[in-house]
Amino acid sequence: MSTHLLVIDPQNDFCDLPSERCPPGEAPALPVAGAHADMQRVAAFIDAVAAQIDAITVTLDSHLRLDIAHPGFWQRHDGSAVAPFTTITAGQLRSGEFRPRDAAAAARALAYTDQLESRGRYTLMVWPVHCEIGSWGQAVHADVRAAYNRWEEARQRSVQRVLKGSNPWTEHYSAVMAEVPDDSDPGTQLNRELITQLARSDRLLVAGEASSHCVRATVEHLAEHLGDKLDRLLLLSDCMSPVAGFEAQALSFLDAMRTRGLRVMTSIQALALLRS
Repeated sequence: MSTHLLVIDPQNDFCDLPSERCPPGEAPALPVAGAHADMQRVAAFIDAVAAQIDAITVTLDSHLRLDIAHPGFWQRHDGSAVAPFTTITAGQLRSGEFRPRDAAAAARALAYTDQLESRGRYTLMVWPVHCEIGSWGQAVHADVRAAYNRWEEARQRSVQRVLKGSNPWTEHYSAVMAEVPDDSDPGTQLNRELITQLARSDRLLVAGEASSHCVRATVEHLAEHLGDKLDRLLLLSDCMSPVAGFEAQALSFLDAMRTRGLRVMTSIQALALLRS
């Protein structure tokens, strides 16, 4: 029975790393409470069942500094800055409460928020600048990277890396596709190759950050496209945590996935399953 481990965005910027684990002058931009411990459990899990894992895919949030979901893109009606964790609606753009700093971007930004809200999944959130391409924060948690490096050498197979989020005009929580795909950018559209690769496995284990956003969005898209193969998905509940303030959304997501036939268990329970 083939087993594929999907680790979603196990990156420094999402981990509540202790200061001694951060280089001088660096700190996680968007730390999720519990994520450091989650990633340590992911690393331990990889080491414990390396012989039973046939493939590993790691997704990487990868953003430009100027992004529709970052503060530097926006200003308030009086020209003042927009703080992280501010939500912006299409109605607020129409009223002039918020506007892009680049006036030429106004029409496209409004069209984006209209499309995003029509899909009913999210409202535009202004996040702290995070996972900026080339930064320490974009890099994988050191323990997870060390563990999958050991797996690569032991199994003589490379971890597949899937980058997402470099288009500055759309949010890209899910590794499967952006929230509002850009017709001119294939990287934002449905990643059929990834879905096909993940669907080949008999068991697809999912871990990563955050359970309220990127894990949730990815798994929801996978559930939509895997059809009758949902019982293959196994979510490692102790290897993911929600963004603060979104705990209810994470719990609702896990409950909804259980209802749809996905299995939710701890890494210890999964370890026993793989060794049985």
